[in-house]
Amino acid sequence: MPMKKCVLHIRVTGQVQGVGFRAYVKTQADERRILGWVRNLSDGSVEILSLVPEEQRSSWVETLRQGPAGSAVVSLDVRDLPPEEVGSRVEDFREFRIERVLE
Repeated sequence: MPMKKCVLHIRVTGQVQGVGFRAYVKTQADERRILGWVRNLSDGSVEILSLVPEEQRSSWVETLRQGPAGSAVVSLDVRDLPPEEVGSRVEDFREFRIERVLE
């Protein structure tokens, strides 16, 4: 029986750019076999879209809240998205990647 997964859209604010935050997120995602992407936004925040096994949801969010050394997370806005809202983008997830900055 396949594991139940949830799609999380997360926006992280604080000192999260220029401190290795995206690389940290990718490393943590790869270790947990979480799929999706992370990118910097032009307002200084970081955006994450991730496909997470339901039983890892809480620990994933807490890992992001901690962040790497040198970061200072002020807030995490976590939204659960219904898979149909994300559409084929979820089916296209084959890995976790760092995407270009969204201007």
